[in-house]
Amino acid sequence: MELAIAQPADFHVHLRQGALSELVAPHVRKGGFSTAYVMPNLKPPITSTDQALAYKAALEKIEPNVEFLMTLYLSPELTPDEIRKAKQAGIVGVKSYPRGVTTNSDGGIESYEAYYPVFEAMQEVDMVLNLHGEIPSDSAHASLFSSFSFNNIHVLNAEPSFLPHLHKTHSTFPRLRIVLEHATTRAAVEAVKACGDTVACTITVHHLELTVDDWAGQSWNFCKPVAKYPDDRQALRDIVKEGHPRFFLGSDSAPHPPHNKSVSTPSCGCAAGIYTSPILLPLTAHVLEAFGALDRLEDFVSTFGRKFYKIPANGNKVLLTRATHGATFSIPEEGYTLKDESAIPFWAGKRINWSLSE
Repeated sequence: MELAIAQPADFHVHLRQGALSELVAPHVRKGGFSTAYVMPNLKPPITSTDQALAYKAALEKIEPNVEFLMTLYLSPELTPDEIRKAKQAGIVGVKSYPRGVTTNSDGGIESYEAYYPVFEAMQEVDMVLNLHGEIPSDSAHASLFSSFSFNNIHVLNAEPSFLPHLHKTHSTFPRLRIVLEHATTRAAVEAVKACGDTVACTITVHHLELTVDDWAGQSWNFCKPVAKYPDDRQALRDIVKEGHPRFFLGSDSAPHPPHNKSVSTPSCGCAAGIYTSPILLPLTAHVLEAFGALDRLEDFVSTFGRKFYKIPANGNKVLLTRATHGATFSIPEEGYTLKDESAIPFWAGKRINWSLSE
């Protein structure tokens, strides 16, 4: 069995920097994708047009056959004038990280209202606002998001607690295109459905598979936001199976050196992030087929996201082959290595039913 998929696009991926970037940037194409929406949470973060263009040039030098769509990191340095400059330079969006909720988010925001002039400029020039939709659970961040209650906020309810802010931003800027990133809860799915056509949502392939039991005690399945309850996973699967046009793939593929993923200490937890880029399209086909949504694969990995982001496909197709008679394909258990850098993919050592056609 073979499937032809119209130019898949990953609308949320982390490609890091330096030597690790040299390893992982080519894995976008290795995983079946030719368009990548690149996250800006580097060290230091990408806060200006010039930085974004320099980062894009570095990625294109590593992998010239991928279309890299660049973003800025929402920060006090970002101004309406910089937004206009970014738009003219082809920068697509701005990513918001509440402070401290995920990797390299220490410079995240403290108040959305302070950025309303930036949002107004984004609405004016038609740039996309990407929201990491969680409230910080650390009591040290109690000054953040002063309009919210912080009673009992933790990793399992941080996303639902954020959703009033999504609605407020959408109602204040109804023409601003907003993407709620990597949804993990039924509440998030319902919140996006209740918004207008300018609000969309990315879903990762690993959140279509994992629940809280899979990461409790297993560092390789730990990411932010964390996978939630079986009912939440079912809501994600149902919306994909339904074929809702405002829900599409954003892998949130996030590589870390294996020693940062596999260990923790009394003073430092393991790194948050799951790496899926090098196996992304076959893995997505496998997971969607498992819950009866294979017929939605092209919509989920290409059509819906490209339509929302206004990024047309060029007509090229990617071919997938399904294993027959039990001859499944193995995900490399040893991972991937280049020079002194390495990364271990999701489901390392497991077998899946789909592979990219040669």
